[in-house]
Order: sequence, then C-alpha cells, then structure tokens
Amino acid sequence: MTPPDASHNRWSDLDRPPLNETALRRGLLRPDALWTSLEVVESTGSTNTDLAGRARGGAAGEGTVLVAEEQTAGRGRLERSWTAPPRSGLFFSVCLEPGDIPVERWGWVPLLAGVAAATGLAKSAGVDMSLKWPNDLLVSVEREERKAGGILGEFAGDGIVVGLGINVSLRADELPAPTAGSLALAGAVSTDRETLLRAVLRSLEHWYGKWKAADGDAAASGLQAAYAAGCATLDRAVRAELPGGASLVGEAVAIDGDGRLVLSTEDGLQQPVSAGDIVHLRGAAGGLT
Repeated sequence: MTPPDASHNRWSDLDRPPLNETALRRGLLRPDALWTSLEVVESTGSTNTDLAGRARGGAAGEGTVLVAEEQTAGRGRLERSWTAPPRSGLFFSVCLEPGDIPVERWGWVPLLAGVAAATGLAKSAGVDMSLKWPNDLLVSVEREERKAGGILGEFAGDGIVVGLGINVSLRADELPAPTAGSLALAGAVSTDRETLLRAVLRSLEHWYGKWKAADGDAAASGLQAAYAAGCATLDRAVRAELPGGASLVGEAVAIDGDGRLVLSTEDGLQQPVSAGDIVHLRGAAGGLT
C-alpha cells in the first residue's frame, strides 16, 4: 500500500533530488563571506514569513539564509500566492542589514536581488533572463515572455528580508498559469538546484557588497545601470495599475535614482511610479504581454 505521505518523500521524484544542506554550507559559509548561516527545511508555509519572524525576534541577522524544498503558502507581490511541486524550484529568503545606509535607499535591495538572480541564473543555467519592473524574473518559452520567478522584500527587525521563488524544473502541465514558465522550459543547460542556488547567492553577495561599498548609491555602484540594461519593461508601452485602483498608461523610459519606473505619458509628462502592477502592453513582436 502506498504511504499517505508518498508525495513528500525525499526520494519520491528522482528527477528532483533533495538539496544537500551540508554541501551548500561548505560552499557558501566562509569566514569572510556575507552568508553566516544556511538552513534547508522540508516544507513550510513561507520562508519570508518564517525568516521575518525570526528577524523581528532577534533570532536572525545579516547573512541568514532559509531554504525550503516546498512552500505551501508562498507569497508574491500584492499578496499573490506562489505554489509549485516539492523540489521543483528554488524557494528561499535571506536577511540583510544595510546598517548605516540611509533607509530611503533600502528600496533598492529587492531590485538588487533581481539583478543578482538574473545574472547568476544566466551564467549557471545558460538561459537569457530579463526583469519586469519591479521584481519579476522573465524567460522566453517558445518565443513568448514568461514569468519564471519573483522577489518579495519586507522590513523586519534591523534589516530587510528578501524572498525569491524561482521555477526550475516545472513541466508545462505543472505551470500555475499560461503566463508562467520555468528554466527547464526555457532550455536551461542545467537544472541542478544546488548549482543554481550557489550561483544566485554568490551573485547576490557580489552586488550587495558593491551597493554597500557605495553607501547605497545605485548609480555609483553600477546597480542602476545594470537593472536598466536587464529590464524588459523599458522602451515599451505599459499600463501601471496603481494602489487605490487608478491606472496610468505610457512608455517606460527610465529607472530613476530611487528605483522608480518613469513613464512618459501622452500629454508629454514624465511620471515616476513607485508601486503598482505593471502590464506590458506591446512586446517586441507586438501584442499584449
């Protein structure tokens, strides 16, 4: 008889082996590294909720990494749910404490995580990645732009907790929506989650170090230029669905020094958008995206 928890058995899907926590720690936790602790849990509701709670209670600080093989109540931006089969992706959160950097510059941290994830995954998975403002990770599946990951940041304790969810091996029949994708469906040369996680965390350490060294100045650290270079939202017609129900249509022309998306509207004005949901109205080949 099949055990009732067979779907959660560590070896129930040999195409999706469990993460090796010991190996990850050995590769990432060094005396001079940003990362100070790393824990892999079998299943949890949300790594961001868990780690933010620890940070507020003083039980997690700069460099703490929490990884889950499965999230049952993962959260995206605007409190959207994020679900995926066990061990089909990377679901993790990190705690960062920018310290003396002015708090008004901390809004760049989730965007920084986007740059780090996109560059790390492009190198390790061999997949062309782009960013949809503010924090969606995009891939191309059958020449269509698809969302393969998302990033969520929230203040907690003395710092900020940043969560990342990345679809790695999801098959077409497992996708939560027609607009979703995965690294595997985008033709990744590697879907080894340990390799990918190490690459993303090392890239995050690199970009966070550059940003901190520049006192949080996104322009001086090269972060602003890197985000703009990888942003698929720029130079496109978009609709910004703003908090409160209002919307704004225009061409996305820039990412400003505060990380806001600048829209050029039909009346010739340039309007910065600091929060909201962005809809790409016209892709490179035309049509809604």
